[in-house]
Amino acid sequence: MPASAPGSRIVACGHHQPVRSVTNDELSASLGTSDTWITERVGVRTRRLAAPGESVADMATAAAGDALTRSGRGAGEIDLVIVATCTAFDRMPSVAARVADRLGIPAPAVFDLNAACSGFCHALASADHALRAGAGRRAIVVGADKMSDFLDWTDRTTCVIFGDGAGAAVVEATGGPGGIGPVVWGSDPAKGSCISLESAGPHGLPATFRQEGPAVFRWATTELAPIARTACSRAGIDPRDLGGIVTHQANVRIIAALARAIGAPDAIVATDVAESGNTSAASIPLALSKLLRRREITAGQAVLLFGFGAGLTYAGQVVTCP
Repeated sequence: MPASAPGSRIVACGHHQPVRSVTNDELSASLGTSDTWITERVGVRTRRLAAPGESVADMATAAAGDALTRSGRGAGEIDLVIVATCTAFDRMPSVAARVADRLGIPAPAVFDLNAACSGFCHALASADHALRAGAGRRAIVVGADKMSDFLDWTDRTTCVIFGDGAGAAVVEATGGPGGIGPVVWGSDPAKGSCISLESAGPHGLPATFRQEGPAVFRWATTELAPIARTACSRAGIDPRDLGGIVTHQANVRIIAALARAIGAPDAIVATDVAESGNTSAASIPLALSKLLRRREITAGQAVLLFGFGAGLTYAGQVVTCP
């Protein structure tokens, strides 16, 4: 058995978004709403929508390839690929297996993980645990979702919120203390039906996204901040010392309420939802990659990642910026 690694760190991040950008005005024409109503309600101005032939695996591969290139590591150095997604149509082979094949990664462990919008933080923790246990040296962790395949485009309360995309991180075992803090994760399954993506049976109609917006808003704004602060505590950092906060990009009102309650007045708070929409499992790595690319957060800073979504699931950890 290989020697256990005491920790792991994010080496590089990458992301991918579809070419097509859809404005609120474009959606308003068919929904009987307006740019003002959408912006005030959820804070989304534009969103990227994948082309009909662009799959979750396509976007995941592009994001993973971007992260791998930026890491300076080779495909042959990757031992594990995890893809967090809830919108892949195909069951086998996994999206992770497709990503590994397309990137030329020769013999990694591969699996998909479905924790909906908190999926990336769950996947990052799973990779961290595997590397700490000595099960590999390097991993690629991806969050990718194509929500547009499952939306009711006549329901203005849901379809205006979402977008498509992918984000990824290359994670590496360290010889000393790691740059990924302990995960705080869990769920409130009794409320799990508040968000659903369910088909009408094995041969029924295609699945359609549904959510009880007010119930989800109350849960996110009243119950999650103490959990996020616990993630900071377990990482040994005061929230006031955070350089950034990257929550799941649900909507601007939830993000703002959480950031205030966490208590990090000087932290950069990601609001990529305004230009990308809610991209489910992709939202955290996508937003993190953009902040790093624009140098709004810099190497060595502590950033809280905190995901939450269907299940009702949550997961968060403090990471050191690459």
